[in-house]
Amino acid sequence: MNKKRFMPLIMAFCVVLGILVGNFYARHASGNRLNIIGSGSNRLQNLLQIIDDQYVDTVNVNDLVERSMPNILRELDPHSVYISAKDVASANDDLKGSFSGIGVEFTIRQDTIHVQNVIKNGPAENAGIIAGDKIVSVDGKPFVGKIVTQEEAMRRLKGPKDTKVKIGVIRYGSEKPKYFTITRADIQTKSVTAAYMLDDKTGYMRIKNFGEATYQEMLVALARLGQLGFDNLVIDLRDNSGGLLDAAVAMVNEFLPAKKMIVFTQGRKFPRENYMSDGRGIYQTIPLVVLINEGTASAAEIFAGAIQDNDRGTIIGRRSFGKGLVQRPILFSDGSMIRLTIARYYTPSGRCIQKPYSPDGADKYDNDLIARYQHGEYFSQDSIKHSGPAYHTTLGRTVYGGGGITPDIFIPEDTADVTSYYKEAVMSGLMLQYAFHYTDNNRQRLKKYSEMKPLLNEISKHNVVGDFVTYAEKNGLQRRNLLVKRSHKLLQKYILSRIIYNMLDEEEWLKYLNSDDDAIRQSLDIFKRNAAFPTKQ
Repeated sequence: MNKKRFMPLIMAFCVVLGILVGNFYARHASGNRLNIIGSGSNRLQNLLQIIDDQYVDTVNVNDLVERSMPNILRELDPHSVYISAKDVASANDDLKGSFSGIGVEFTIRQDTIHVQNVIKNGPAENAGIIAGDKIVSVDGKPFVGKIVTQEEAMRRLKGPKDTKVKIGVIRYGSEKPKYFTITRADIQTKSVTAAYMLDDKTGYMRIKNFGEATYQEMLVALARLGQLGFDNLVIDLRDNSGGLLDAAVAMVNEFLPAKKMIVFTQGRKFPRENYMSDGRGIYQTIPLVVLINEGTASAAEIFAGAIQDNDRGTIIGRRSFGKGLVQRPILFSDGSMIRLTIARYYTPSGRCIQKPYSPDGADKYDNDLIARYQHGEYFSQDSIKHSGPAYHTTLGRTVYGGGGITPDIFIPEDTADVTSYYKEAVMSGLMLQYAFHYTDNNRQRLKKYSEMKPLLNEISKHNVVGDFVTYAEKNGLQRRNLLVKRSHKLLQKYILSRIIYNMLDEEEWLKYLNSDDDAIRQSLDIFKRNAAFPTKQ
């Protein structure tokens, strides 16, 4: 009887002993014991615990996670991304339409920050900084040499509102630095970077991206054009990389009558959501042209697709990028963030314009624009390869999905005078460097001009191409007179445009570029023919 009484205790002791022995072997036996990792989503957490507990060297698990998360998201699609805590603020700046800093636009040349433009009424201008200053120290520490990168410059010059930063600058004509203490402030970044009249009846608006303030900026720009008497409108979305879907929807709404589909979204966990026009738009009948190219993406494609599918205006340019995925920002407790694709968006005709992708084809996806160039799509409309089926607009015109918005009127890239010399001059950065060098040396003479045309007349008196060729030769680009002669017009246009940009602003720069732009010419011709509203073909 006594043996039976102690049997449960003996069995319990054996179980505990077995667990202890098992744990010992699990910790100290060979690698084939990794099958203790559970199945499902817990495996990642268990794996990290095992690495932290048993790996031969000390491992910073947080760093390991930081490096792994981008790779995990990359397996999903090209636009689901991880953003570290230190980069979240700058990643959101474009969408917010503002950031806190000193208010300068700069370029890095010869390991030194050169102030290219100073924002009017901003902290830097109020402190006395002028375009052309070279920043050589920040908060009492030298800031020149290899340490000067775009990221490091932004980190040192940006900062919370009302904080101070002391910078030392070398000003043209002086060898000794001047010191300025600048109080950082909120700097507004414009999405609508130009709004002016192309002719007596045609307004032009350039939209750079779609952020929180873009809709309001557009209304202000339209009111400004209204005061100038515009009857037709060109909206330039070339190289607009997109942004907020809600901003694009609100903007399209201004141009559509009531109860028209703008876009709809749908995902595995997100049922279809329709975005419709409400009929309150002020500009429902104005003749409209939208310019796009291979750099037009995301929200900009929503805008162009809604205008095209509703036969509301004419799309001119080259096939757009092809991003039809919707991301949702999700914050983590440490301040980091992911932008996770949760749905696809579809234009009113039902097409998803997302171009094909796969995790094992990431390089192909990233190099798609290069592939388009190589097979001739930038030069011939017949070379466009659609990966999606045909759809139809309200009037029955054929449009295609699966790879961007194809324009109604194709504008080929002009390469007639492009030579190997011109390509090397651009790719090497020497033309940018020369333009800034010229601007620096002539700033005092040129600063009296506040508009593009008189400034252009002044610069055009000088042989900037010949001067550039000499400058480039001293910096390693061999002089090739026949090629220079053939590309003379392109070289001159590039150099003059950059000098105008350095001295004035983006609107004046665009005025110069648009004065000899085939897409602009085609737009004006459409308005003259009263053909801005597409008809069934």
